[in-house]
Amino acid sequence: MGVLTVLKFQINQNDENEVSKDPLLRLVDAWGALGELFGFSPSTARVSALLIATGETLSLGEIAERLQISRGNASMCLKELRTWGVARLVPTPGDRRDHYESEHDLWRMAVAIARERKRREFDPALDDALAVLEGLEAGADGAERARFAEIGEFLRTLDRFGRQIFENEAAALSLITLLKSGWGDQASKSSERA
Repeated sequence: MGVLTVLKFQINQNDENEVSKDPLLRLVDAWGALGELFGFSPSTARVSALLIATGETLSLGEIAERLQISRGNASMCLKELRTWGVARLVPTPGDRRDHYESEHDLWRMAVAIARERKRREFDPALDDALAVLEGLEAGADGAERARFAEIGEFLRTLDRFGRQIFENEAAALSLITLLKSGWGDQASKSSERA
């Protein structure tokens, strides 16, 4: 059997597995791929997707079983999601097991993820860039110094916008509401007419 025949067989087998897979799990896998773009590991993204898609409070064991992952992996994923502020531990009267649920408002979840990514990734990179720019600006003259100063001002402004939006959830949600209302479309049309 040639390499192409083997590849074609594997692709067809994968397609058949995907078709026969539970639609909820297909959504979990698709959302899991998106979650990686938000900075989650594939397993963490799948756990988040399961909690979001079911809208249910699930125990650690139920999550592990439904996603066919170990309880240890599920536990680590839930700890990470709780750190990000997108899942929470929910007390369940009469049940000693820990139960978890997702943040119900997807927009609040997006804001929490953006806030945390800013804190974890953008802020340290910004600090490094500003320190380097400060040194470059001090050793430069004329147009070069002005350019470095412009870059520094851009980065500080971007940071200020991020803080104003992500550190004030109400402001972030108001901005999202404004954008969802079509305000950006209206502004674009106005500028096109001008």
